[in-house]
Amino acid sequence: MRPVPYFLSAFLLLGATLVVFRAFVRHDYLTRGRLTLCSTVLEWLVFFAWGWFTWADWPRAFPPPQVGSLPTTLGWIFLAAGTSGLFLGIAYLGFSRSNGLAVDVLRQSGPYRLSRNPQVAACTVAIIGYALLWPSWHTLGWVALYAAMVHTMVLTEEEHLLDVFGEAYARYRARVPRYLGFRRRPLAVGASGRED
Repeated sequence: MRPVPYFLSAFLLLGATLVVFRAFVRHDYLTRGRLTLCSTVLEWLVFFAWGWFTWADWPRAFPPPQVGSLPTTLGWIFLAAGTSGLFLGIAYLGFSRSNGLAVDVLRQSGPYRLSRNPQVAACTVAIIGYALLWPSWHTLGWVALYAAMVHTMVLTEEEHLLDVFGEAYARYRARVPRYLGFRRRPLAVGASGRED
């Protein structure tokens, strides 16, 4: 794909993402407490369009000739592990909850002990695998676009979860990282009011 259509498409898709998540999805969460089928389909369409960027830059040669054996091996491992983790996360949470059609339980066990968004983290691992297999400027743009899109989705969902679950979600959010990583322990406050 040529640079101008590629970047124009990316810009339009990012705009569509903002409209879908910050207008339609947010409106459903505020008024209904869950997503309607329309908003769910719009979410899927936005991510389907993002997936199209993969095919726009799909390499003609397979396996990729420009990558050595270690990156290729790591790419396949990341791709397999991330894809498996994504589907296991959906199975653990349930399809309706994973798609915002039901928001009735605040999961804090299983993979949700390590990440507030384990499905996003797993999908990110798969995308890193893809980038290792087919490195290019287009792939880098595709990864950056994914990061912006999914972060917009996560911020919208977190706003809703805080509204629904209140203090329980605030405590969970303070304890578990948004994606992956480690939380620092909060410093204890001594009798003087200073942090120890």
